[in-house]
Amino acid sequence: MSVALTPPGPDLRLPVSLAAWTWQGAGPDGREIAHILITHTPALTDGGTVVTAEDRMRRLSAYLGGLAGAHEVIADLECCLQLVGDRVLLHVPEASRRLQLPTRGSWTELVTRTGEAILLLGLDPLSQSAGAARLDAYLDAALAADRLLFGRVQLPPPAPRADVCSTCSGSGTDPISGRACPDCSLHCRLEP
Repeated sequence: MSVALTPPGPDLRLPVSLAAWTWQGAGPDGREIAHILITHTPALTDGGTVVTAEDRMRRLSAYLGGLAGAHEVIADLECCLQLVGDRVLLHVPEASRRLQLPTRGSWTELVTRTGEAILLLGLDPLSQSAGAARLDAYLDAALAADRLLFGRVQLPPPAPRADVCSTCSGSGTDPISGRACPDCSLHCRLEP
């Protein structure tokens, strides 16, 4: 009798086996939005048994909180984007490592401004070395065959600043009465 052991969290090698691309484009409502495509790299095996790219990507989708098909409502995922200097990382719950995304300054600025990106998981493998033409062909074919899963990832909410009054946000003026804010800290009263 043989027993297959499945790790409780995402496979620790998973970030290494993924390929990622980022770009800016229009969302369904016409607004500019940041996009992230993550696929599995071709020809990886798991302990001598071939595990399909689709199996791994569906397992990743489950860990992220369940991505939706092209004709379903896009879900807000449990993972978060994280900005660390000029790097953007994708956090997968229960994974020990974050996936660093390839980015450009304009893409990062868009994510910073909107606080979110649309994540696409491709169920078929694609090599990280694929160029723009191959990537476009992959997206067209995957969308037509319903082989993409979609979700929304967000930056974590900003932490409230301890040095700014929560009533007036540091303006020194009560937003309701227009008078001096009664809850202001000394810091707010000293600001011009």
